[in-house]
Amino acid sequence: MRLDDVTVSRAIVERYTEDLLNYLKSDVAVVGAGPSGLTAAYYLAQAGKKVAVFESRLSIGGGMWGGGMMFNHIVVQEDAKAILDEFDVRTRPYTEGYYTADSVEAITTIASKAVKAGVKIFNLITVEDVLVRDGRVAGLVLLWTAAHMARLHVDPIGVEAKEVIDSTGHECAVVHIVQDKLRAPLLTPSGRIEGERSLWAEQAEAATLVNTREVYPGLWVCGMAANAVFGGHRMGPIFGGMLLSGRKVADAILARLQ
Repeated sequence: MRLDDVTVSRAIVERYTEDLLNYLKSDVAVVGAGPSGLTAAYYLAQAGKKVAVFESRLSIGGGMWGGGMMFNHIVVQEDAKAILDEFDVRTRPYTEGYYTADSVEAITTIASKAVKAGVKIFNLITVEDVLVRDGRVAGLVLLWTAAHMARLHVDPIGVEAKEVIDSTGHECAVVHIVQDKLRAPLLTPSGRIEGERSLWAEQAEAATLVNTREVYPGLWVCGMAANAVFGGHRMGPIFGGMLLSGRKVADAILARLQ
C-alpha cells in the first residue's frame, strides 16, 4: 500500500477536531492529569459522565512518574491499596501498613484505565481563564501551551462544564485564576488561598481528604491542590491520599449531578 502524507495529516486533524468539538461541553472538566485528577476522571467516567481532562504538559502523570527523588517507586498505605488493586496495579508489601508500587506502572495503568473508561485527555493545553455564569464556574478558557509559553497574542477558546476540578498540584492554577480575576471570596478560612505547608506525610495524607471539596461554586480541588488551597502540608512520595482524594471528589460530584 502506498502511504500518502496528506492522508496521514488529514486523519490526525479530523480525528482531533472531532474530539475537541465533542468536548466543548462536558459534565466534568478536570484540569491536571496527575494521579488524583486521573483517578477522579476514571470514577466519573465509570459512572457514565462525560469527562475531559486538560493537561498543560506533553506528558501526563504529574509527580507520580518520578517516585521519590527520581527513584521510580511510590508508597501507598493500607487504606489506599484497594484503589491500586482496582486499577490492577501490582503492589508489594514493605512493612505493616506500607506497600510499594512501580511508579511508571502505576501512572500508565491509571491513565490507560481512565481512557478506556471513556475519559478524553487533551494534553499540551493550558487553562488561562474560567467561564463564570450566575456566580459559579461553568467552564474553562483554553490556549495551546506552546502559544501560552511563547506569549503569543492568540485568543483562546471557551469550553463548558457542569463541574470543574482543579487537580494541578502545588500550583492550584485554576483556583489562582478565580482568586485573582474574580476577586471573590473562596470557601477557605481566609477567603483566599491559604498556601501549602512543609512536608509532613502523616498530617498531609489526612488533610488531603478533609480538604478535597468545593472551593468556589462549581470548582472543586483534589490531591495536592486541595492542601495548597486550604493550607495543608505536602505529603511527598506517598500517594494514597492522592488516590483517595480523586475518588472522594468524584463521589461528591456524582452526588450533585445525580
